[in-house]
Amino acid sequence: METSSDPPTLTPPVLKSEDKLWIVLSHLSVLFGAGILLPLVVYLIKKDESPLIAHHAREALNFHLTVILAALGCFPLVLVLIGVPLLFLLGLGTVVFSIIAAVRGADGQEYRYPLAIRLVS
Repeated sequence: METSSDPPTLTPPVLKSEDKLWIVLSHLSVLFGAGILLPLVVYLIKKDESPLIAHHAREALNFHLTVILAALGCFPLVLVLIGVPLLFLLGLGTVVFSIIAAVRGADGQEYRYPLAIRLVS
């Protein structure tokens, strides 16, 4: 029995399998070589249909743009040898955070990438 002092339990929304597919593809697009193109297309097509898909596509797009900017910053550092491990860590972090975001998105949760610059709002 719930009393008025108990916090409400939040259950994630039930997603259709098609919605889950768009969310997961948006986050994992970097693994498929589609980078920023797939989240951009998903965002432009689905932003009026589903706010959750639009959120995830926008987050993936912002994260992938941030990764591109960080990689561009690492390339000159390759000349002083620190750029190679930085690029490796950037790639590893991109894969890990993309997988975490895809799993959370498939569960119907909103996810915000850490350290992502919010260029698309």
